[in-house]
Amino acid sequence: MTGLVAVRPFPALTVSTPRLTVRALTGADAKQIGAVFSDRLTRRWLPFDEDSIDGLEWCTDEAQERRDSGAGDHLGIVRREDDRLIGSLWTKRTDWAGRVTEISVALEPGARGFGLAAEAVIAASFALIVEHGFARLEIRVPPGNVAARRVAEKAGFSYEGVLRSAGHVLGSRADLEVWSLVAADLR
Repeated sequence: MTGLVAVRPFPALTVSTPRLTVRALTGADAKQIGAVFSDRLTRRWLPFDEDSIDGLEWCTDEAQERRDSGAGDHLGIVRREDDRLIGSLWTKRTDWAGRVTEISVALEPGARGFGLAAEAVIAASFALIVEHGFARLEIRVPPGNVAARRVAEKAGFSYEGVLRSAGHVLGSRADLEVWSLVAADLR
């Protein structure tokens, strides 16, 4: 079996910080997740059509499919002070042979600007590297998405360069900046 890696489910994550809990999504989160992804500023940077986000599908079937296939997961970001779901963090493009995955995050408008996205990314990144043995995490950012760039910087990711025409934004091809965090960065 040279060159083959067995498919494994993505590891279950539940991590907490003083302000947040990052946990698996449930069907009860669907309405709030739908609201997060229907925000105009969030939609501006998504790689999929605004009409393709169904909160219930995102929280249940799509999350389960991604977990079971080992490709990643869809997680909820919950503010601990009021137990309110304020966003989603998701992983994708997982390469089990290389122990690499990509992280994305979206928050509702009222939760932005307080460092919560970076805090969620830091917590999830630490768990993925330390507890689950990932060697490299990536954040890919369309040039111009200053908020996502700030999240990557605050979470300790290093800028590596631009992948030309590597993604989609609003249905069009787009360049993507690559930011990474590797296990050695945590030492």
